[in-house]
Amino acid sequence: MASVQLFGRERELAQLTSFVTDSTADGGAMLVVGDAGIGKTVLLTAAAESAAAKGIRVLRAAGVEFEAEVSFAGLNQLLQPLQAELRQLDMSHRRALCVGLGLEDGPTPDRLALSNALRALLVRAAIDRPLLLVVDDLHWIDHASAVVLGMVARRLHDTQVGVVATVRFGEDSFFESEGLHEMAVGPLGDEAAAALLGDHYPNLTTRTRRRYLAEAQGNPLALVELPAARSSHRAPGVTRVGRRLHTLFARRIESLPVESRRLLLLAALAGDEPGIPQATLVDGHSTKDLEPAEQLRLVRVEADTGRLRFRHPLVRAAVVELATHEQRRRAHQKLAERFPEDSERRAWHLSHAAADPDARVADLLERAATRTQRRGDPVGAIGLLLRAAELSPQPDDRDRRIMVAAYLGADITGDLSEAHRLVEGAERMPGGSLVGAVAAAAVMINGGGDIDTIHQLLVNAIKGARNPSDADDLAVVEALYVLQAACVFGSRAGLAADFQAALDRLDPEPPEFLVLLGSTFIEPARLAASAIGRLDAAIVGISDQTDPAYVVRIGMAATYVDRLAGCRAALEQVVAHGRAGGAITSAIEAFVLLGYDGVMTGEWDRVLLMVGEGLDLAEQHGYRLLGGCLSFQQAYIAAARGDGDTVKTLSDELIRWAAPNRIGLVLHYAAHAKALAELGRGDFEEAYHHAAAICLPDTVPDHAPHALWVILDLVESAVRAGRTAAAAQHVAAVRAADIATISPRLALAVAGAEAMVAAPDDYRVRFEAALAIPDVGRWPFHQARIQLAYGERLRRAKLTTEARRQLVAALDTFDRLGARPWADRASNELRATGVGATRADTPAPINTLTPQQRQVALLAASGLTNKQIGERLFLSPRTVGTHLHQLFPKLGVTSRAALRDALNSSDATD
Repeated sequence: MASVQLFGRERELAQLTSFVTDSTADGGAMLVVGDAGIGKTVLLTAAAESAAAKGIRVLRAAGVEFEAEVSFAGLNQLLQPLQAELRQLDMSHRRALCVGLGLEDGPTPDRLALSNALRALLVRAAIDRPLLLVVDDLHWIDHASAVVLGMVARRLHDTQVGVVATVRFGEDSFFESEGLHEMAVGPLGDEAAAALLGDHYPNLTTRTRRRYLAEAQGNPLALVELPAARSSHRAPGVTRVGRRLHTLFARRIESLPVESRRLLLLAALAGDEPGIPQATLVDGHSTKDLEPAEQLRLVRVEADTGRLRFRHPLVRAAVVELATHEQRRRAHQKLAERFPEDSERRAWHLSHAAADPDARVADLLERAATRTQRRGDPVGAIGLLLRAAELSPQPDDRDRRIMVAAYLGADITGDLSEAHRLVEGAERMPGGSLVGAVAAAAVMINGGGDIDTIHQLLVNAIKGARNPSDADDLAVVEALYVLQAACVFGSRAGLAADFQAALDRLDPEPPEFLVLLGSTFIEPARLAASAIGRLDAAIVGISDQTDPAYVVRIGMAATYVDRLAGCRAALEQVVAHGRAGGAITSAIEAFVLLGYDGVMTGEWDRVLLMVGEGLDLAEQHGYRLLGGCLSFQQAYIAAARGDGDTVKTLSDELIRWAAPNRIGLVLHYAAHAKALAELGRGDFEEAYHHAAAICLPDTVPDHAPHALWVILDLVESAVRAGRTAAAAQHVAAVRAADIATISPRLALAVAGAEAMVAAPDDYRVRFEAALAIPDVGRWPFHQARIQLAYGERLRRAKLTTEARRQLVAALDTFDRLGARPWADRASNELRATGVGATRADTPAPINTLTPQQRQVALLAASGLTNKQIGERLFLSPRTVGTHLHQLFPKLGVTSRAALRDALNSSDATD
């Protein structure tokens, strides 16, 4: 039975208790949504008491507006009673939670690892009896806690853990509620409102009762509290109910003695972790100082725990708003004394207690920011750094902290909004300010800015740093990381020399990821072979990494040496981390890297889906450069599949913004896509010129990593265009550079290129050697192109039986990939051997679609827009468009209007 009598809430309480029963048997989460004072907390309390009476274990927490900036405050509050269960978890889960909650130091746990650990803890806590988590005012829970709770709430199926939480209408929250149950709580009906008012105030006259019922508008808290002020205050005119209640509580607070108000302010600013014992608050004063507040029903002190509880969040808010700035400052100073010297809460309270800039407090906040970032909350770290900047007496310290916050925003959270201000600030700061230059350069490069400006800004800042050779200086390390990106995206001779020189000067040894990037990403043709062993070792350990940025950096080093397959699982974790509200920039980078891997391994439909999601994020957050990488993947697949219009549109757009900013790698992307499209179309001379724009035939340039991706394209286009000398030149160049030793894919490309230029008495041995390279099937498009070239040579030599074997294999692969121009060429060659390339066993077109493509096709044929389809299937409109782009050629149509006939025709032939 609920400790508070409920009026008119039978339906809501029945729904809530039924959900609690079901969720604590099979898992689930529900949000209770409504206006302030509508009775959400009372309903939760009633449901929690009912659950406890049935033997369900109940844990409670509440969001507090004034501690929403404190990282993981909500989770700390909620999990306080589970210390014994925490000690019983396996090492990885216990470590992730303890580091995330600030109980231990250690490597940053990502959001997915933290949510997995939290779920494991809750499941363990529910072994003996079901568990119910009750969270009030979820909209005020801190960002880090809300994100992790949201991830866990959606993954409670098949557990004995239920979650119920209240959210106020119109309040934003970091909690991701999509897919959760929701119950809206509205005003009381007329009869219930009258019964509640009559129960509390049975002696009201009919006229007065009607007035209060009209003013309260069915709000239970207003019905109880508005009449309480009738004797001492004339009722004001009708206003919004929430504001009326706030005004009512403010009047009561103003009537309290000074000491009572002081103690209430301490309680309001202290938050609810782990609860506020009465003895702690009174600090030697008589407990009677709290009695006036209890008598006015502003607070209550729990007899068993000594905790002070505010009657409603509006009371807490009114207490803080009525206090003067000086009173709040003194209260924060007092509260800071309750926490250890290096604790985040001490730093947070001292920051609000500071009346003027204070170097000691600013240092505390900066240290707290470092710990917060390591615990996986970069958003919280940025807030602490910005507050530290406000309290920094020295301009250099202030600017440095602002720039570190900005760099975190650009490199992790996806905030590129301050680009112009940062660049100007970096130029004004003394000595070029290394931190400022790094922040500005990161923002500029992610936004697709001028490469030479970025490169020069960083080179000058590194040279002007106090100790540019200090490998332990994070600013120096990050400056070199952004500089290597400028070198790669510039892809021009001379840019890498400054990076390599600065890297060589570092003492002690530079970080491993920088060495690997310098060898396998910036200049792979020259340096990759010597670093492959170290890269392979780093990839082996990548699954144990919880830092998304580190995972991405190793993934970058793996890109042009074909080691991304070993990074897949870790990169997918980074994507999940970003989807959960974590490192957005790293998530977009992970989409890019996973896409590169899929392009090479022929998983093109999967790549296009990832590209759609990645582009949505890149466009939303202003990451033009990463968006360009994803657009290249779209263009490459379109080129292989014969969609020349898409290739032209995407490539021309890349050139439009990359050319004036001298972003060489993006220009190489555009040239590569166009070369491949012309190869498929049969314009071999044009294909050769596009490929040669990346890499001249007589060399494999050190400064252009993308040259390793066009070896086959350059040689094949040269051979087919009659430029046999140029083709032979390039084969000699890649052999001299020892490119084939870097990876099996590159070995296949080099061997295939050698076979294409081989003499009549040698070509068969060369082609057979190429196709015998281990795991050649991992790169199906490369393999099929070499088989096609081999089959063509064999047919011209009248070796038709052997030719057919190669051509049939190539045709099967091209058909599977959807590479129509190449399939047509293989089919024509096969027909020339005297065998018709029949595809009578090809399934009906609709059966070639994936289940999701089929759903999209059927809905599009019914007349729904991309947005409407997305809403039904929980996809973004861009992803729906990607599906349509893929399925149109499969069905042999070019427009939505033709879809219905195509689908009907397919159904008829099934």
